[in-house]
Amino acid sequence: MKPQSRYNIVIIGGGPAGLAAAVAAKKAGEESILIIEREAELGGILNQCIHNGFGLHTFGEELTGPEYAQKYIDMVENEGIEYVLSTTVINIDGNKTITAVSRENGLMQIDAKAIVLAMGCRERPRGSLRIPGFNPAGIFSAGTAQKLVNIDGYMPGRTVVILGSGDIGLIMARRMTLEGANVKLVAELMPFSGGLNRNIVQCLNDYNIPLKLSHTVVDIDGKERLRGITLAQVDENLRPIAGTEEYVECDTLLLSVGLIPENELSKQIGVELSGKTNGPLVNERLETNVGGVFACGNVLHVHDLVDYVSEEAEAAGRNAAEYAAGRAGDSRQNEIDIVPEGMVRYTVPVRIDLERADEKTVVRFRVADKIPGGVIHASVEKNGERKEILRRKKRILAPGEMEQILLKKEDILGAERIIISAGTSAGISAGTDEKAGATK
Repeated sequence: MKPQSRYNIVIIGGGPAGLAAAVAAKKAGEESILIIEREAELGGILNQCIHNGFGLHTFGEELTGPEYAQKYIDMVENEGIEYVLSTTVINIDGNKTITAVSRENGLMQIDAKAIVLAMGCRERPRGSLRIPGFNPAGIFSAGTAQKLVNIDGYMPGRTVVILGSGDIGLIMARRMTLEGANVKLVAELMPFSGGLNRNIVQCLNDYNIPLKLSHTVVDIDGKERLRGITLAQVDENLRPIAGTEEYVECDTLLLSVGLIPENELSKQIGVELSGKTNGPLVNERLETNVGGVFACGNVLHVHDLVDYVSEEAEAAGRNAAEYAAGRAGDSRQNEIDIVPEGMVRYTVPVRIDLERADEKTVVRFRVADKIPGGVIHASVEKNGERKEILRRKKRILAPGEMEQILLKKEDILGAERIIISAGTSAGISAGTDEKAGATK
């Protein structure tokens, strides 16, 4: 299919975020929508995530990644939403003109009234780790190994070490074990895991795979093919401790060392990015500083659950439809800042218009460290005075699990700024457990 030269909404990315945004925009009354996807199929990363655990929040049933994606693909098809595959966006200019290229259609220019950025994220490469040694065969990112095993039908190796305890690394520890590999250990630089606790239990503990916290790879042995790695413990400054080195024989090293939102296109159009998430800074409409350009999913900030990606993307799609129809306006005069404090690393959104906001606004964030007996609270500042509007106790707060709260409009009207913070229960004065509707 050759796309038209003009659409009201163009969505860049046909993964879970892009699909959900498109469906929501169509249900909001928008007819002129195009999804641009660079891969040969819709569905994004979900196509290679064949494990279950998806969809409990969105569909009320436990699905595999491809099953979850197919539900949204079916919605796109049933709604008659246009999409192009194997098409790469190479430029977006300040007039929202998108330049894309494909083998089938060649070079194309498409004008849009509103754009939804839903490009997802990529894995951090080995080069960013600065591990000494050659670059032998047998070193893969965890996501690449997942595609090789689940889609292409290849085994990367038989004796495996995994560096990084993000969710992809934990899931691949189990997957490689089920395929017959000997996963010797998972090493994590930080003193806590970067993945969900349920994945630690189901993917490591259930298979007796050791998790070595505060450890990293300091040397790679092998020139043509990986023969082993040297592991070392790190101190509180994350530097290797001399004398703790341990050699581990293996033919495969999988790297699960972080995800980077794909924001090269965002930079081209002048979108302001966060130094914490590497994703766009957005207001409560998920609109960037560039009017009519919205962001959602892992291009905005890395999520734990695809259900939250879909929820966020649906909001972006609805807001893009409002903008394209001329019903949203472009005034930011009434926006105030949402400020992270204490152990809160960042918030999404970072700004909110008190008049324009819905009756409840979802704010998502992560903490910087593991906090047993943690407390989340939100405050507003009015006339130089701070008033707490929400307090919520948690058995544990962890960087690997994204948190979210709901701010009620009635609680924030008249505020000069909103502060979201987290800490230990001992470090925060007593108060009610929950004063505004918080949800996880």
